[in-house]
Parts: sequence; structure tokens; C-alpha cells
Amino acid sequence: MKIAYFDCFSGISGDMVLGALVSAGCEVAQMEAHLRRLPLTDWNIAAKKVKRNGLAATQVLVEYGESRHHRSLGNILKLIQGASLPPRIADRASAIFQRLGEAEARVHDLPIEKVHFHEVGAVDAIIDIVGASVGLELLGVEEIVCSALNVGGGRVKTEHGILPVPAPATADLLRGAPTYSTGIERELVTPTGAAIVATLATGYGAQPAMTVESIGQGAGNAELAEQANILRVFIGERAGGEPSRETVVVLEANLDDMNPQIYGYFADCALAAGALEVFSTPVQMKKNRPGQLVTVLCDSAAEKKLTELIFRETTTLGVRRSIVARQTLQRELVSVETAFGAVRVKVARLNGRTLNAAPEYDDCRAIAAEKGVPLKRVMAEASFEFHKRLEAGN
Repeated sequence: MKIAYFDCFSGISGDMVLGALVSAGCEVAQMEAHLRRLPLTDWNIAAKKVKRNGLAATQVLVEYGESRHHRSLGNILKLIQGASLPPRIADRASAIFQRLGEAEARVHDLPIEKVHFHEVGAVDAIIDIVGASVGLELLGVEEIVCSALNVGGGRVKTEHGILPVPAPATADLLRGAPTYSTGIERELVTPTGAAIVATLATGYGAQPAMTVESIGQGAGNAELAEQANILRVFIGERAGGEPSRETVVVLEANLDDMNPQIYGYFADCALAAGALEVFSTPVQMKKNRPGQLVTVLCDSAAEKKLTELIFRETTTLGVRRSIVARQTLQRELVSVETAFGAVRVKVARLNGRTLNAAPEYDDCRAIAAEKGVPLKRVMAEASFEFHKRLEAGN
């Protein structure tokens, strides 16, 4: 699995992410080709080599003609979804802006549909966020891990006046993330940078075991006397079959008035919409009514769609949301030949050692129906052939 590790010893901002990804090997021309699909005019993007405290880094500059533009979350999401971008790019960028909108709504105590972005509604912020999503996709990054974040200190000038660092929206976005300050009197983590890692990072802490293929260094705008103002990104493959660390969104709803027949249909729709898992737990609800707790696990990109699905397809009036950390084993599909035909086997490994192996149900079911043999026999044959091959060292 290709992963990116963000080393935020000097903070993070949208343009620093772009610079780091370009420095790590993403071609600016390819990035721009995707960004030109956005219905934005009068802007240019360019990269140049600079030095920060003697260290070489790449600075990405976005120049634009419009004055500071206030855009609503809905406007920006429509802009992204209407740009014919590859699905994962559009989903990542939309999820980042959704997370920003939620933070702004909490900070200002407003309904999310009434939130208007100031600094992050401008062309450069949109290019930074969508560009970061483009760069990650072009580099093949599937997972992002982030260090603790140096947020800086002092005061920052915003559309809402002079505010302490980290600014309110940034502080809200970084809840649950490890942060610190070395006392530098400057805003080192911007709302855009905070939103990118808060949305896309699957974990925080030390660099995971990985085989590094490229290192990028993205330059911030300012020269700092204390240290190099750069963001480092390490890109490579996860090493040694180490369990993948990630954060997932848990959506829950309690139901006591829904026809049970509807649940099966809802579960199928949720899986088709990107849910990682869907399950139901019997619960005893108020007035001694038997009910069910419906739980959906998903990544942040699918959260909005799945929340809307729960409201549309079930009878609930509210959906609870929480963020949890999970570890997953390295997984692989291996095909084995049986007396009845080829069957795929799902294999789970830890540090190269096989812990679990299960024949794919759909393969076994299709063979059982075609050959007229019991399903349990097909599954047993597939399991036997896999373990025979495993013991032979193949």
C-alpha cells in the first residue's frame, strides 16, 4: 500500500502540501490539467525552487485575479462535483471542505448551510485543497499518516479581526490530533492545512514502518529565524505487513418503528454507497420496545452520502457520528484451483505471517450452483487447497 507521511515540524498549510507533493514527484503540468476542469477563471499556478534556512524546498504559487470571494459550502461542493474530476479526487476535496464547513458552523454557532467561507472560499484556497487531492491521486497515495503538529503561537489577522493562534476553526479541526508549540510567534498551521490532515490522515504519531521511495519538501511563505519553514512528506510502501492504522467514521441510529424487511435493502444500498461495514444489534428501547441499533462504518469521503441514505431509507430522526481508530491486517486475494474450479481466498497477514484465510463466498456459491454440489463441500475444498499450498511454501 502506498502511503504518505506528513512531517509537520514547522506546521502545515495548503500551499506547503502542494509544494511537498510537487517536490516528491508530482508534475505541476499534470496537476494543473486536472485543476483546469474547475469552473474558475483568471488564475495561474507555478512552482519554483527556494531555500528556507539553507534547505532546498519547492514553493507553489497560485496567482488569481478575483478579489477575496465569499463562497458557501454548497457553492464550493457544486463547483467540485461539476468539474468532471476523477471520483477519488472529487470525494477527497469535497470531504475536506465539508469538514471545514462543520468546523466553521461550530465556531460561529450557525447551521452549516449558512456558513460562508472567507479566506478558504477564495480561488487560491480552492486550488490548494483540490490540488492536494489531485497530487495525492497522481502519486498513488492510498493512506496518509501525520506527525504531531507544531501550531505556532501569537496572534493572526483574519476577516474576524485579530485572533489567537491556533485560530478557532483550526483549533476545532485539530481536536483529537496531537499538537504542540515551540513558541514561534506565527500561525504555522492554517485552516486549510488543518482540514487536509484532519480529513485525510488515518493516524498521527511517529513515521510508520515504510520503504521510502521519494521525499518532498514544501516551502511556506515566510522565512523563520528559528527553523526551516517547510513541510516534509515521505512517500513509499508500507513495510513488513504492519497493520494499517486508520480512522473511520461511525454512524449510528436507534430504530424501533421500522419494518425489518427494509433493513436488508438499506444494508445493500449502504454497501453500494461506500460503507466499509453495516450491521445491526438488537436493543431494548423506551417504553420497553424491542428495537435495533444500526451501525455504519465508512471513511470521511462517504460520510455525507451515507448520512443522507440513513435518513432517506430508515425511519430515524437522528444520526450519531463519532470518529474511531482501527487497525487492519494486510489483506490479499489468492486464487486456488479445486476439483470444481478456481476459487479466490481472502488472506489476512501480519508481518508476513498468515493469520486468517477464508474462501470467497460468492465464488463458492456460483460453483456450487453450477456444479450441483453442496456449498459446504466447495468451501472445504478451497480451504484445503489453500492450506496445502501454504504448507508447501507457495
